[in-house]
Amino acid sequence: MAIAINRTDSINLPSAVSTEIWQKAQDTSAVMSLARRITLPGLGVTIPVITGDPEAGWVGETAKKPVKRGTLATKQMTPYTLAVIVPFSNQFRRDLPALYDALVARLPGALAKQFDATVFGATTVPGSNFDTLKNCTAQEIGTDAYAGLVSADTDIAEHNGILNGWVLSPKGKSILLSAVDGNKRPLFINSAAEGAVPMILGSRAVYSKGAYVSGSPEVVGFAGDWTQAVYGTVEGVKVAISDQATLTDGGTTINLFEQNMFAVRAEIEVGFRCDTTVFNKLTRAAS
Repeated sequence: MAIAINRTDSINLPSAVSTEIWQKAQDTSAVMSLARRITLPGLGVTIPVITGDPEAGWVGETAKKPVKRGTLATKQMTPYTLAVIVPFSNQFRRDLPALYDALVARLPGALAKQFDATVFGATTVPGSNFDTLKNCTAQEIGTDAYAGLVSADTDIAEHNGILNGWVLSPKGKSILLSAVDGNKRPLFINSAAEGAVPMILGSRAVYSKGAYVSGSPEVVGFAGDWTQAVYGTVEGVKVAISDQATLTDGGTTINLFEQNMFAVRAEIEVGFRCDTTVFNKLTRAAS
């Protein structure tokens, strides 16, 4: 089956393909896998942030029951466009399934990686209504990993949160795999055959390259109460294709027509909000 590429307007992917691209992006993103998702109107939405819970009280028979209210704050969540352009050789347009397979394989990771990196502070936020964990409380785990993780749990609890998820960069994973007790036994894995850290202090651990931020110290992971984190999307992935454009790839210019190529642009409108006080970043002194 052939597909016409000499166009620059948006095309509608088959729903199964579009859904797969978006699902894989969510699965690949550590933030999206842990935070709560809402449908985001194009003009944004005001969301409540719980800052205090109501308190129950004991009462005697026939006595009046206590009336207590929780406290709320509000934040405006605005959708920002996250986009990527991927060039392909013309061989893909000879076979439509091959093109779709390539899209599903390449696009979700690019979108998810940039989204995570923005939330974790590795890149600049797209606007003032997008939260970042860049300046949250830091806990050092390079020297004493266990003590640093417990300190993160304690700090989040002191801010009325419950730590329920960890995000580790590859370097963060290596630190925990290297952590041993006084008898040189690994602290965070049951055996070398497992080679993973699925749980930390009873909470789920996921992995993301975006959770690493270089610096002094370097950031190698994050911990937090993910019930207090929300991301929203306006709609699914929108795709446009062209074989007439000229692309700038770093310092290289690609003329699609001249080089027998075409390009696919994918974009989503997404926003992120959280209570940054119930999140900690995990750091290590740069080596």
